[in-house]
Amino acid sequence: MPDTVRFPGTDADTLCVNTIRTLSIDAIQKANSGHPGAPMGLAPLAYVLWTRHLRHNPANPGWVDRDRFVLSGGHASMLLYSLLHLSGYELTLEDIKDFRQWGSKTPGHPEVGHTSGVETTTGPLGQGLSNAVGMAIAEAKLAAEFNTREHRVVDHHTYFVAGDGDLMEGISHEAASLAGHLRLGKLIGFFDNNSITIDGSTNLSCTDDVTGRFESYGWHVLTVDDGNDLDAIDQAIVVAKNETEKPTLVVVTTHIGYGSPNKQDTAGAHGAPLGADEIVLTKEKLGWEYEGDFVVPDEALAQWRKCLDRGASLEAEYGERWDAYSSSNSEVADEFQRRMDGRLPDNWADSLPDFNAENGTMATRAASGKVINAIAASLPEMFGGSADLTGSNLTDIKGETAFGTDDRTGRNLYFGIREHGMGGVMNGLALHGGFIPYGGTFLVFSDYMRGSMRLAALMGQKVVYVLTHDSIGLGEDGPTHQPVEHLAALRLIPGMTVLRPADSTETSQAWKVALENTRGPSVLALTRQKVRFLDRSDLAPAEGVSRGGYTLRDTEGTPDVILIASGSEVEIALDAADELASSGTDARVVSMPSMELFADQDAGYRDGVLPAGIPRVAVEAAHPMPWYRIVGDNGRVVGFERFGASAPADRLYKEYGITASTVVTAAKQLMG
Repeated sequence: MPDTVRFPGTDADTLCVNTIRTLSIDAIQKANSGHPGAPMGLAPLAYVLWTRHLRHNPANPGWVDRDRFVLSGGHASMLLYSLLHLSGYELTLEDIKDFRQWGSKTPGHPEVGHTSGVETTTGPLGQGLSNAVGMAIAEAKLAAEFNTREHRVVDHHTYFVAGDGDLMEGISHEAASLAGHLRLGKLIGFFDNNSITIDGSTNLSCTDDVTGRFESYGWHVLTVDDGNDLDAIDQAIVVAKNETEKPTLVVVTTHIGYGSPNKQDTAGAHGAPLGADEIVLTKEKLGWEYEGDFVVPDEALAQWRKCLDRGASLEAEYGERWDAYSSSNSEVADEFQRRMDGRLPDNWADSLPDFNAENGTMATRAASGKVINAIAASLPEMFGGSADLTGSNLTDIKGETAFGTDDRTGRNLYFGIREHGMGGVMNGLALHGGFIPYGGTFLVFSDYMRGSMRLAALMGQKVVYVLTHDSIGLGEDGPTHQPVEHLAALRLIPGMTVLRPADSTETSQAWKVALENTRGPSVLALTRQKVRFLDRSDLAPAEGVSRGGYTLRDTEGTPDVILIASGSEVEIALDAADELASSGTDARVVSMPSMELFADQDAGYRDGVLPAGIPRVAVEAAHPMPWYRIVGDNGRVVGFERFGASAPADRLYKEYGITASTVVTAAKQLMG
């Protein structure tokens, strides 16, 4: 079956397009909330793309070599839901009628894993565009790794649709600039150029030359002056697909709320139902001859459902290619399948480095760098880099090249000074499959990519954030670079696992936890300054780190007090325990690299580590808020609630009271 299918007759095309429009406005009206304008304006573009170009199989949404489609402006979700239902995905008309209701498959913004056929969770503007860039990078790298001269088993496009809001958001500038630099020729975007935002005309706040902007990034830019011209849209997509050296942006001039006599081309069509009377007028204007709501004419459905036959044919053809590939490259084919399935290699953890008293005293960022390089050969799916801080975050894989235009197999990805773009791109890499993405920056700059980190957690994606310089311990750079509230803020994100290891051994085990984490993303909060290797004797830190907290040093009998810490402050807790012991007080020391993992343990384990009735003191060089639920109502937290300062780290710890003597004083006060 040919890759492009042209349907006979403009009447059938018009009916198929208007079915998208009427389904969208009916669902939004029934829900009494939503965004009808964009689906009405984008319906022709979506129809042409989904029925004539998009390589997808509604019967198998997970087909590995499908084209990826990203609706970056997720508020236009009824456009996507209409497309999914009409083309034959597992989304019924009843699901459409249940738009935005409790427990429905059609939430207000698309959610990956919740609705069949949705590739990523969108809504915060610009995120989908950056995800698409990550997906295109994934396709290019996998193709370079696994395709042969005879067999192409990775060969698909990534498409996105973005609106004015997507392009205004800063993340779009970051991601689009990177995409142009990397010359991602199989990335094709559409700009819904309708000149309307919620506040009114885009001229109120934006007069960008979008064409000039994207051309300056290195994109190929096309224009379609009439968003209802199906042939012009079709031809633009053909030209875009033929451009293999640059990503393409197709600027499509549309009319928001197309067909609405009173709301077309106004902000009134953006984010509210049209209203029952206006819907009647709109359907008349569109020439819609059907009575009632949620009508899908048989002729339109028959045309749309040809996507099923076309998708089955495309996947069958791919199956023949795959069989030929796997028969001649069985081991490589098995490796490709393993990676796309997200399965870790057997015995990969055997490559984790062992640290000891002779080699283990170092900054945890340095230990992390050693872990990355020790396990890289065993985990080819690890792919990442840094936001221009490679030498500080220590994220590079030694001996490996940079991913770029001349080398698509490179394993070091230079994101540039684009933290938010980096976060969105990493999400796209993870969503595509075949990779475990990681990215580094200073912990304080996690603020710049928090939106992407939150979405990684919401989507449950395995992304690893290497966040170094995790406290006032970075010293002289001062308060602009010293995180205070950041650990607390990241720990508040549902599904985010924050790991702050105390030494090199815990760092190695923290990486193991992150790479085996099946619930979502992980943060590795790492020191700039050296920390000493902790002698554990017979203790097993591997199990302790995986459980979030464990007894690092214990007493012979029941302890008088429990000292709890994470990261670089664990050694302060140990020193405090020594000082207390000299005065006859027995202190248990608990290392707690991850509050989230500790909270996941059963009550028996938690009570064993932190038995009730024993005073608790926690110490961390950060805002104390998260620790109050650990120490309880009568506990103490040694931390601080103000910004840092520029000075050597040792002086800062003294001035801010993050010292063993402060911990000892707090413990004695608790014990009376």
